[in-house]
This record gives sequence, structure tokens and C-alpha cells, in this order.
Amino acid sequence: MNGSRPDDEPGAEPPGNPDRLYILSTAETRARASTHLDLVTLIVSRAEPDPGLQPEHAAVVRMCDFPLSVAEISAYLELPVSTLTPMLTELLAGGKVEARPPVPAAALPDVRILEAVMHGLQKL
Repeated sequence: MNGSRPDDEPGAEPPGNPDRLYILSTAETRARASTHLDLVTLIVSRAEPDPGLQPEHAAVVRMCDFPLSVAEISAYLELPVSTLTPMLTELLAGGKVEARPPVPAAALPDVRILEAVMHGLQKL
């Protein structure tokens, strides 16, 4: 014996290696041009999850009762963004979720005012 294990063979996947994640989306979604979604695009549900949805799709619809960014959804589901994007594209096409642009920086409150309030509250 040369001490090699069956796992050391060329092309053998290491044990515990997950299946390819692109199987979560349909072939027609992968073939179709996807909507431009970046990490800060906000996703919000427009409907309740259907009983026929895949578990991952239903989880996205359930968790997006309030707007969540693509990055947050990816973290909560522990899926890479490259896998989540086709799923979101399917849900967008089916009208299950809605994509919203992120809040522009000009619409956010001034950081200096928030810091002044925070320091004032800390002195109380």
C-alpha cells in the first residue's frame, strides 16, 4: 500500500463538501438576464410564501416582512450572494418580493447631530 486514501484521488471531493448551491434556482432563471441587485439593495415581501415554494425561497419571503439588504439576507440564510441573487430574481419575477434602492446618504440624519444627542444622553 502506498498510504493513499480514496479521498486523495484526483477529482474526489472532500467529505462533507456541500452540493453545488446553484441547484436552488431553476434553469430558466440562470439563463435569463438577472435584475441588477447589489449588496445594499433592499428586499421586502409582497406576499405570503406559497406552500409550493422551495424552503429557501419561502424563508426569504418570510424574513423580508420589513426591508432587508441582500447582504443581510445572505448572512441570515448562510448562503453566498452568488447563490442568493438568482433566487431573488425568481422571487422578483414571481411578484413575491420587491426590490428597493437603498436609502440615499442625503436622506440619512447628520452624524454630528446623532453624536451630540448620544453624548448628551450619556451625561444624564
